[in-house]
Amino acid sequence: MRREISIYVHIPFCERKCAYCAFNSFIAKDDVKEDYVALLCDEIERRAAVFKSDKPVVKTIYFGGGTPSVLSEKHISKIVATIFENFDVYDNAEFTIEANPNSLTEEKLGCWKGLRVNRLSIGVQALDDNTLAKIGRLHTKKEALEKIKLARKFFDNVSADLIVGLENQTGKDLCRYAKDLIALGVKHISTYLLEVYEGTPIFSMIEKKQYRPLDDEQTILAFNKLANYLQDQQFERYEISNFAREGYESRHNLNYWARGEYLGFGISAHSFVDGVRMENAKTIADYKLGKLTTETLSPLEEDEEKIMLGLRCCLGVNVSTLKEIDLCKNPFFEQYVNDGILIVDESARIVTLNPIFYHLSNTIISNLFR
Repeated sequence: MRREISIYVHIPFCERKCAYCAFNSFIAKDDVKEDYVALLCDEIERRAAVFKSDKPVVKTIYFGGGTPSVLSEKHISKIVATIFENFDVYDNAEFTIEANPNSLTEEKLGCWKGLRVNRLSIGVQALDDNTLAKIGRLHTKKEALEKIKLARKFFDNVSADLIVGLENQTGKDLCRYAKDLIALGVKHISTYLLEVYEGTPIFSMIEKKQYRPLDDEQTILAFNKLANYLQDQQFERYEISNFAREGYESRHNLNYWARGEYLGFGISAHSFVDGVRMENAKTIADYKLGKLTTETLSPLEEDEEKIMLGLRCCLGVNVSTLKEIDLCKNPFFEQYVNDGILIVDESARIVTLNPIFYHLSNTIISNLFR
């Protein structure tokens, strides 16, 4: 059986930085974008050559950012062509591109479809104009819904992002957003709890009392209401923050959670190959020099990662693959099984976390590390 791999491509460019964003993304002129695409293609070629005769076959491709949709059709086509020239890609590979509603056009959608893109992830975040303006989004509710409707003409597999915890946002609001998205044929919804990082505009706004996000208790209540609604609409909660109709789970993200191998191209992109983790340089200047950091996990760290990633989603933990941690000897394990928090498949030796307790996953997982 051939070795399989996923590919991630980081596009760090945005039209405007959102108030909450702490990702490595920025506004850039056309010449910077042109140079960056050339660097990306060079990296893809160089790293593909390392495999020589043991070149893996690609099962998923994901263009993230930033906002990949700010790149022109010419630039996206060049990157995609470089990937397909240097790697074998399954005919049924999942190929996702992230996009914002305001930068989506019929021309781009048609181009992407011709490049074998088959999944679109749209950054909606909210469907209320005041909320969108306050957090620095460039689209309105009307534009978001119109662009999703347009995208559905080209792609069956469309995902949308929602942020939970924004100012004056109730669980009822979130359910209304989800209802509108589902009505347009969205098959996957990713939900992100608002995280406030020092140095972001929203951090400053909160300090000056110009913005009041929900507190922790309000956020959890709103999230639970949304989660219950989505599950009532036949969206399986297959990971802590992700909901999908059957067959529309993100195969790319599932590969991360299964600790499958992947190559990341672009600044700040991560890779995991042959048990070694790599992170590319965070600036274009250092990236141009080929700088990166590497890390090899110890057997104990590998076990902890398997538990942490497996219990946050439907895949669970295969206890037979653990080398240093014996879950059955953990003082919390039997209690969690008896309480229905952990579910054990004895025949497959798989332990999963009951989705009802996903909101307590951090505490449960840390206790299992003891």
